[in-house]
Amino acid sequence: MEYLYILREALVWITTLFWIYQILISLCSLVKLKDKPLLIDKKHRFMAIIPAHNEESVIGNLLDSLNNQNYDKDLYDVYVIADNCTDNTAKIAKEKGAIVYKRFDEKNKTKGAALDWFLQQKIKENAPYDALFIFDADNIVDKNFIINMNKKLCQGEEVVQGYRDIKNPTDNWIAGGYALFYWSMHRFYHLARYNIGLSPNLNGTGFMVKFDIIKEEGGWKTETLTEDIEFSLQRIVKGRKLGWSTDAIVYDEQPTSFSQSWNQRSRWSTGHIQCIAKYTKPLAKSVKEHKTWLNFDGLLYLLGTFPMLVISLVVLLSNFIMYSANVLTPMEFAVNILMYLIPTFLFPGATAIFVMFLEKRPIKPMAKVILCYPLFTASWLLINIKCLIKQETTWKKIEHVRDIKVSDVNVIE
Repeated sequence: MEYLYILREALVWITTLFWIYQILISLCSLVKLKDKPLLIDKKHRFMAIIPAHNEESVIGNLLDSLNNQNYDKDLYDVYVIADNCTDNTAKIAKEKGAIVYKRFDEKNKTKGAALDWFLQQKIKENAPYDALFIFDADNIVDKNFIINMNKKLCQGEEVVQGYRDIKNPTDNWIAGGYALFYWSMHRFYHLARYNIGLSPNLNGTGFMVKFDIIKEEGGWKTETLTEDIEFSLQRIVKGRKLGWSTDAIVYDEQPTSFSQSWNQRSRWSTGHIQCIAKYTKPLAKSVKEHKTWLNFDGLLYLLGTFPMLVISLVVLLSNFIMYSANVLTPMEFAVNILMYLIPTFLFPGATAIFVMFLEKRPIKPMAKVILCYPLFTASWLLINIKCLIKQETTWKKIEHVRDIKVSDVNVIE
């Protein structure tokens, strides 16, 4: 039992130091830094890429928002990858002025595979673009998105994540839970790291990549279910940080069905496990090779997901064992459990409220969502535990239930 006590204390210290580090980094989001100077003054040429599988109900709104950008229309083209579509996605895209590429591949249905298939063709054509954007079909894009991303490219940024806001945060506690999660991550993870020269991560949609990078890689070379995180880690392994733009805003629709949310987050969690298996060793080597905080922080990102979950579960189990063996008093046992439960279920909600206060978002429309946020957090914890046992590798389409246009997205701002 003595060895169990020592193990528990060591794991508690590891967890404590990890979260102290995360909190200190998060505080850097409160510092407003001067904007980076422009290295060049140029209007770049872009391609917007939309992988889409049976998205006839929402893709029109995205294309409308891209067609209405405050940017020279001759300097960007919109491409839709109609990926294994059996509906009118391609037809609607063509009617809206997009250039459509039809892809049929039943064996490789991932977003990463579709992007690689398309980008390899653009590389062979030596397409005349400086950079590309990637969107999901259910997005809608702020009219100044391209202007703000062009500014980032002029500042010397090569890969930049835009601000992924939510189209439907007040639909119910599930969609709202996603909103609180993303708002918190944007502020206290991405912006905080960008402010001090560390690296944010790509966030699934609404990001820019310099085309030269894609040419160097020979396409989009990802294999996991979380192609955004994998691409981010590939850059960090090479000692290259990603950029962040609070002003390049894209709005994303979130699931309102618990079963669809469960499936989606299970897929994300499985992708994280795949990234841990694939990139922990390369990141550890990069820490030794580059000797920068950037690489160390990237390694901590991976270790802070499932490895930290396993550590927490071991600590909890050790408390139960020690209590059963009468090593811990009932009071000590209760305190130790509460020290885990309170930060896990209440701290995220408090953080979300603080973010909404900082960003001047009205809290009243989100009051019920905030109260239910511990349920959202708890369900994600269960998903992660489930994925430790059995990973979800089957892609299941998220059904879209709302017809939300650009003019409809200001209800919570």
